[in-house]
Amino acid sequence: MENLAGNFFLVGLMGAGKTTVGRALARRSGKTFYDSDHEIERRTGVKVATIFDIEGETRFRDRESAVIADLVRLNDIVLATGGGAVLRPQNREALRAHGTVIYLRANIEDLLARTQHDKNRPLLQTANPRAKLESLFAERDPLYREIADIVVDTTQQNVNLLVSRLEQQLQKRQRRTESLS
Repeated sequence: MENLAGNFFLVGLMGAGKTTVGRALARRSGKTFYDSDHEIERRTGVKVATIFDIEGETRFRDRESAVIADLVRLNDIVLATGGGAVLRPQNREALRAHGTVIYLRANIEDLLARTQHDKNRPLLQTANPRAKLESLFAERDPLYREIADIVVDTTQQNVNLLVSRLEQQLQKRQRRTESLS
């Protein structure tokens, strides 16, 4: 499936599968994979959770915006963004302007199951992670939908099957775009 043109940007809540799906999509499409959180960690030399602890969420979001602004200008990449990347209008605009935005959506049960043992999720280090996920979903789902070119449900999905279906949607979208040109 190396004939897919352009950049693909994955958005969605933590635990939706952005990194897993992104790696598989990049491998199958011959693109370079990036994860914005991993890129922040590479640049700073510390974990995202540490940045949250020391500098707070606002400073983390500043770093995230800078990384996204840099990465979207690359060619032929797949980028898994952090779950909160869509909170800033400049991030939404940068993603929308430089590639195809794919919203990976999962239900709260799946998100909770996928994140419950992960201590590197600072926003979920709370007494009630379910309530936090529900709150984040309510806040962010409209923003993900606002910029999404494609919405994919990752609930109880096999990654390879999901990526195959996603590739079909991307090819169909590309053919439509080419026929309009």
